[in-house]
Amino acid sequence: MKKKAESHAVLKKILALLPRFHWKPAVVTGTAFIISVLAVLSRIPDRMDQDIEVGRVAEREIIADRPFSYVDEEATRIRRTAQQHLVPAVFVISHKATEDIQKNYADFADFSRKQFAGESSPEYYRLSVQSEFPRTAFVPGIIENFFSDPARDTILECGSVLLSNILETGLFALPKNGLENYHPILVELIRENTSHESLNYREIVTLESVGTVLNRYSIGEFPEEFRIAAFNLVKSFLAPNTFFSATDTELLLTRLNVEPIKKQIEQGEIIIRKGFIVNIEDWHELQEFNRSAPSRDTRTVIGEILILLLLYGLLILLGTGKFGARALNNPEIYLVSVLVAVYMTGGVLVGTVLPASMPVPVAFILPTALVIMLPAILICAPFALGLSIVLPLAVFVTGVFDISSFIFATASGVVASILIPNAKKRMDLIKDGLIISGANCIVALAILLTRHTGVMLYPVSFFWAAFNGVISGILVVGLLPPLEHILNVATDFRLIELSDLNTPTLKKLFSAAPGTYSHSIMVANLAEAACQDIGAHALLARIGAYYHDIGKMSQPQYFVENQGRHNPHDDIPPRLSATIIRSHVKIGAEKAHSIGLPRSIIDIISEHHGNSVISFFFRKAAEQDPNISAESFSYPGTPPRSRESAVVMLADTCEAAVRTLEKPSAEAIEKLVQKLVNDKVDHRQLANSELTFLELEDIKRSFVKVLTAYYHSRIKYPETAQKAT
Repeated sequence: MKKKAESHAVLKKILALLPRFHWKPAVVTGTAFIISVLAVLSRIPDRMDQDIEVGRVAEREIIADRPFSYVDEEATRIRRTAQQHLVPAVFVISHKATEDIQKNYADFADFSRKQFAGESSPEYYRLSVQSEFPRTAFVPGIIENFFSDPARDTILECGSVLLSNILETGLFALPKNGLENYHPILVELIRENTSHESLNYREIVTLESVGTVLNRYSIGEFPEEFRIAAFNLVKSFLAPNTFFSATDTELLLTRLNVEPIKKQIEQGEIIIRKGFIVNIEDWHELQEFNRSAPSRDTRTVIGEILILLLLYGLLILLGTGKFGARALNNPEIYLVSVLVAVYMTGGVLVGTVLPASMPVPVAFILPTALVIMLPAILICAPFALGLSIVLPLAVFVTGVFDISSFIFATASGVVASILIPNAKKRMDLIKDGLIISGANCIVALAILLTRHTGVMLYPVSFFWAAFNGVISGILVVGLLPPLEHILNVATDFRLIELSDLNTPTLKKLFSAAPGTYSHSIMVANLAEAACQDIGAHALLARIGAYYHDIGKMSQPQYFVENQGRHNPHDDIPPRLSATIIRSHVKIGAEKAHSIGLPRSIIDIISEHHGNSVISFFFRKAAEQDPNISAESFSYPGTPPRSRESAVVMLADTCEAAVRTLEKPSAEAIEKLVQKLVNDKVDHRQLANSELTFLELEDIKRSFVKVLTAYYHSRIKYPETAQKAT
């Protein structure tokens, strides 16, 4: 029994190392594995072109020992391009987009009719509509004019008919590029019932041209003035519902049956003539001949696939966070899978094409450092270090790398994974690329010496070894910004760029809501200091604090830090006040998403109030209706799920509260901070943040220190006192 229990315990430990199954990452990783296997299988084992180079005189003759044929890609491409210009671009009316637009307008109409039934002013109606439909960009002044129009119910009905007619005709979204490859005059439109109709480009209606063709649409017995009024209202809801379909267009092109142009080579035919200069056509023909070679031994292939499978398993284990590196999320798994597939495929391509004209190891040309630098920046350095060993090993054991290439690639990757964590600016990546170049040259020298390579090959080997590192640094600088946005990763480079207070969003915040801007700067100082004390990501907290209140820009006058003598909340019900206050979180997250802020920053914006109750307006409303629900007065977010988000929440609360102190002494500030933090703990706003009680004490001490230094009392100078009297 004891041995059985021990075996079960060992089994549990082994299973604990295995990642939990998630089908999307599994599909992506499996696809990368299949691509890697196909790349390895497509490698040509025995090449006949090692000494054949384009532009040089062939020193030997190569004769086809078997018949073969291949597709002439260039000739086929020319034929296909000519046929493609006869095919019209296909557009499809999206049923979902149409329904979404109509539903948005119908919701607006229902909401408006309810407002008409009550006692509303134009201002109250405008605020209510903006709060209920924050994503709809209404034309300035249209809401007030519509509310004041005596025929507003008729305009609503007319607008519904007009909107349906416009969407039924189709509102086209034309892509910026690509249509020039298809028919220059006609397009094809597919409606919901799969009926096809041909349209001239002049008949297409876009969002920009819909106003000029308004007279196309019949709206029944409604007079002309209603047509115009309804259109002015409806155009705020209009969006394209007809989109270019590359799939259907390609299907039309396929139906043309563009036959590939094949070239046949008979057995005994000369491919390369001795004593003649090799041209590109001869070279391409030789490559096709090599590719048509019989496949390798089955046992070798099975062995290579098994080795690849084992190495992929090791890579998956690295991504579980069990061996020093943190666990990867789905986008990071996708990135690694793509990099692995590209690296394996690139190794095969370089190994089968380039070395014939370049007598250097394959790894000298393949930028291993680039593939390691990206995960080191976007994921973490420990994982990149593991990847720098696994990847070259995978390419080596499958026969693409020789021992020299394996040593060079491993050394280049390890150096890259060690250097990158110290990079703080994008220019540091270029410097790291130069350092990698130097390391590559040292390793290349060692390889050349051990291989007893001729002195004539040293310059070209050093050139490619150095170029490998330099191009890796340059490509990382170019690839990093789009990958940061695609993965929504808050790298230090991107955070430093966002820390510039002259960014358009922060400049707009300063001009539209100066009080909020000042508050955000102070919150950033508090959050950064606290995060430094507890070992959290201080830069992330600072940037999150900069942007945490950008949702207030839309209606800054409703927030106390931007108000003068008049408080607009005195003129509206508490529920509407709470709705406006609550909306700044959602609007802020939407603005952050629209300007491409990282996911971690958006999380801070969404979580900086958690789901706490707006107590002031709740109490005010409760005085009028004791049975009112607190849910209507709660923020729509979730409690913070990271230490940085929690610190920003606490800094936001404490900074705003300290401003209300008449005499902000150190004792008063410490007492207030203690109370506010305890309130957050009591209301479980910090339950998911992973903050410990010890860290909370450090945060409170940091807040008190910074706030006391900022709000310390000042003595009056004698000159000031005399002037005052």
